[in-house]
Amino acid sequence: MKKYVFILFLTAFSITIQAQKGPKKGQGKDQEKAVEPIDYSENFATVNNVVNTLYDVVSGKKDEERDWKLFKLLFHPDAKLITAGRNNEREFQVKFMGAADYMKSSSKWIASNGFVKKEMLRKTEEYGRMAHVFSSYKTYNTEDENKEDSEMRGINSIQLLNDGERWWILNMYWTQETWLNPIPNKYLD
Repeated sequence: MKKYVFILFLTAFSITIQAQKGPKKGQGKDQEKAVEPIDYSENFATVNNVVNTLYDVVSGKKDEERDWKLFKLLFHPDAKLITAGRNNEREFQVKFMGAADYMKSSSKWIASNGFVKKEMLRKTEEYGRMAHVFSSYKTYNTEDENKEDSEMRGINSIQLLNDGERWWILNMYWTQETWLNPIPNKYLD
């Protein structure tokens, strides 16, 4: 009798362990297929690819998911995103963020309002493994470029590093245009 109880115990134990492990590879009709990782290497291959990807990844229609994983991968782990301008009390302020801070503070607003950021002009300087991009932009809450009331303009100053394998954004500093500080014509052509 003890022998049968022991065998019953081992059988139940074995079934429990198998259930916790799940089906073996190739077993079961409902088994999910392995997800292939996305190859983003082309996005980091050149300075132009990085900057184009930066604009593309934040732009989209209302309620459209952004590829925040790709956004974060554009930036070196120690990179800073820096915005400068006046707050609601009209005081000049500078805000320093990491890529994750930017995503946390902006992703909800971007998705709920729609946000399209288009480059107007790019000036790039490269020396060895360093690059600097001065990029004027305009933004819209919708994709309607003819709605002047939704348009904002500004300039991004982007510093990049090539570590021998790819380009990284080290710092991105931007400010919006104001009527007191219009974008010079040399950055609008």
